[in-house]
Amino acid sequence: VQRGGVLFFVRHVRHEARLLVGRVATMSNTSCTLRTRKFMTNRLLARRQFILDVLHPGRANVPKSELREKLAKMYDVSDNACVSLFGFRTQFGGGKSTGFGLIYDSVDAMKKFEPKHRVIRAGLKEKVTKSRKQIKEKKNRVKKLRGAEKRKVL
Repeated sequence: VQRGGVLFFVRHVRHEARLLVGRVATMSNTSCTLRTRKFMTNRLLARRQFILDVLHPGRANVPKSELREKLAKMYDVSDNACVSLFGFRTQFGGGKSTGFGLIYDSVDAMKKFEPKHRVIRAGLKEKVTKSRKQIKEKKNRVKKLRGAEKRKVL
């Protein structure tokens, strides 16, 4: 049964009629709206930083790649790799997600200031594949050294 754009399903369980309500997602609801809050320019870290609100009714979530492209277009960024997005949480009930965004002035600034795991995730650096044992052995070797000798090993 359909009433006013809302689809009603009736399921009989133990002689009770339970009414389940579900919205029908149409193709027009596949777009998303971006809003930035608490926008500030951070000259020391060569970046612009902000909180990003994404309104996406009818969609479970929006991929970061799509958000990165839209932000690059909004803020006239030459390279999409300079945009870093992280920490997204979807509000209960869906339709809105909030996360943090950074737009670096250059790729070099991003490589310099961003944490290593986010640079790897952006595809600007290859992940170093070492075994846990190798990492632990190196750590224990370094613990025995002092000063400039430590830097030679690292």
